[in-house]
Amino acid sequence: MSYLKITHELYKEAALTPQASLCCISQPSRYLPGLTVPTAMSEMNYGCGTTVHLGELKPQDTILYVGVGGGLEALEFAYFTRRAASVIAVDRVPEMLAKARSNFKLAEEANSWFQSAFIDLREGDALDLPVADESVDVAAQNCLFNIFEGEDLNRALLEMHRVLKPGGRLYISDPIASQPIPEHLRQNERLRAMCLSGALSYEDYLQQISGAGFGTIEIRARRPYRLLDKERYSLTENILLESLELVAYKQPVPEGGARIFAGETIIYFGKERLWDDEGSIVPRDIPHPVCQKTAAYFRRLERTDVVVTAPTYHYGGSGGGCCC
Repeated sequence: MSYLKITHELYKEAALTPQASLCCISQPSRYLPGLTVPTAMSEMNYGCGTTVHLGELKPQDTILYVGVGGGLEALEFAYFTRRAASVIAVDRVPEMLAKARSNFKLAEEANSWFQSAFIDLREGDALDLPVADESVDVAAQNCLFNIFEGEDLNRALLEMHRVLKPGGRLYISDPIASQPIPEHLRQNERLRAMCLSGALSYEDYLQQISGAGFGTIEIRARRPYRLLDKERYSLTENILLESLELVAYKQPVPEGGARIFAGETIIYFGKERLWDDEGSIVPRDIPHPVCQKTAAYFRRLERTDVVVTAPTYHYGGSGGGCCC
C-alpha cells in the first residue's frame, strides 16, 4: 500500500504549508450565524464538496469525521452539537492533527460558543477506526475514499458501517469519473493521493456503498469537479471528474439492491387510485419522489397517465425517501 505512504507525505506537506492545488479549496465555508472560521482553517479546506447537511443535524448527535484536514467541517458539525467530545475527528497524519488542534484554538478565540473540547481528535486510520461499534449517529468523509484502491475502499466503508448505530447516516463527498480512468493514471500514486486518478464511476461507487451494507442512498449533489485533459495526462479524450455528495443509511439492503434516490419523480394524473411497486399509494397531480427501482417500474409499465421524470442527481429528502 505504497500509495498510502505517498498520501501520508502529501498531507503532511499540506499541513505544514497550505496547498492551493490539493483537491478543491476554492469553495467558501457555509454561512452559519455566529460562526467565524479562522483564515488558517479556511485555507486548508481540502475537499470536493460538503458533508455538512444543515437540516438534519441534531444537538444529541455523535458525529465521526474521518480525515480532519484543517478542521473546517469538524467545526461546522460542532456548531450543531456543542457538547464535549460530540465530534470525533480521526486522521492518520500527526502533523495534520497538530494543525487542526491549533486551528481549533483559533476558532475558540473567534467564537464565544465554541470549545476545543467539543472535538475529540484521534490519531487513526480509516481502515481500522479507533471507534467503538455502533457508537455514532453520523459518519462523514470528504474527498478521502477515492484515494483507496479496491479492497481498501471496501474495508473503509465496512468500518464506517461498523461504527454507525442502526439507522445511522454516512455522509460522503467524493470525486467520480464520467468514464474509466486509464491504468497508467490509476497507478500514478501521487495523482491518486491528489484525488485525481482514483475515482470510480457513479454506478461502481454506489455498488461499493450498497455492498458494504447500506440499504438506502440519497444523492444530494453532483457537480463538475476537475478535468483530466488529454494533452497533460496522455489521454485519447478528456475525462470529466464530478463531485458526488450523498447520504447512505445503515438500513438492511432490500432484495434486489439498495434503494437509490437521485431526484426522479412520478406524476400521476389518472382517475383511479394507483399503487407503486411496493404497495404505497401514489398521490395524484403532484411530483412524487421515488427511488430508481420504482422509477424503472413505472417506465416499464408505459402508462399514459404517469410521467416519470429524469434524475436530477439532487435529492432533497431525508430519512430514506418514499420507498422504504
